[in-house]
Amino acid sequence: MHESAELRTGVVAAALELFSAQGFDQTSVEQIAKAAGVSRSTFFRQFGGKEDVVFADHEVLLEQLREFLDEGHEDPWAAVCAASESVFTHFAHDPELARRRYQIVRQVPVLREREIITVFRYERLFDEYLRGALPGVDPLDAVGFAALVTAVHNHVLRQLLRGRKKVPLSTLQTALADARRRYGVAGEAATAPDDVVVAVFPRSMPIAEVTRRLQSELD
Repeated sequence: MHESAELRTGVVAAALELFSAQGFDQTSVEQIAKAAGVSRSTFFRQFGGKEDVVFADHEVLLEQLREFLDEGHEDPWAAVCAASESVFTHFAHDPELARRRYQIVRQVPVLREREIITVFRYERLFDEYLRGALPGVDPLDAVGFAALVTAVHNHVLRQLLRGRKKVPLSTLQTALADARRRYGVAGEAATAPDDVVVAVFPRSMPIAEVTRRLQSELD
């Protein structure tokens, strides 16, 4: 790990421990810096304030996801799912730290508001990527899929954060695969070459609903 990354990790861990022990509002930047073994000026070079310490991982992750998505991918829908999986893997690597952060955020209104904004930033990143990677895609499909992946990810992540049991990556992968099928972007041939399926739906019916009904009948 890079020295700067190690320093940030140490400061985050020290801050979360203090927040848990004495409360977010009762903890000062000076106390965090002292506990982490850094100067006040070093703290402010790494973070803008106490709120930024709590969400430091997300800033790094969002930048990493932008770089990953900018690489270009043959299947943009799968790329968005892979990005979601990478975020889950990051937090699942140290679940105790993630759970401590989650509990602190739940207790502080200003942090809950910041969390809502942060979640939307992931959703917007996925939406903008899909629109750029899939020229001609219906904007509703792009924003809908981005919102679906984000919601599925948060649902599975909360299982990890609210409990004490390990939640494997495969749980999220299964949920995302199901989301792709429901949305009609699974990218897999589900029928044999000689299979024929005839269905009639109203022209105005959303593609996702058509896919859901077909899947229900085929199952």
